[in-house]
Amino acid sequence: MFLNGFLFMLDFLKYDFCEIDIHQNYIVVRMNEGISLTPDKNDVLVSVSETYFKNKTFGYVTHRINSYAVDPRIYLETSKIENLAAFAVVSNNHLALSNTQIEKLFFKKPFKQFYILEEAIFWINKIIENY
Repeated sequence: MFLNGFLFMLDFLKYDFCEIDIHQNYIVVRMNEGISLTPDKNDVLVSVSETYFKNKTFGYVTHRINSYAVDPRIYLETSKIENLAAFAVVSNNHLALSNTQIEKLFFKKPFKQFYILEEAIFWINKIIENY
């Protein structure tokens, strides 16, 4: 189902360090304020991809509305998820966006930053469409 060109959310997951909105072609993740995102937390993403996107390509959108630390090594693990096609970062915080320049060096798939969530979703959907 579509609403203004965007798919309705299929599911909502809440963990002790984040919230995840599951959509047909992508997930939107909001990390909790003050957490440290480390490679061990990648197990959650692997589980989500196996549960909701088994044998299906998907995209990851991180909506950085909170301040938190990211260990860039997490992207080395995230890149190993075969059916993950692209990664988008959404933030209006210039420091958070400047950090993505370092983060993208560790990610081996399409990686782009945005100020507006809808633009990131549009980009992810285009990547999936052409994958």
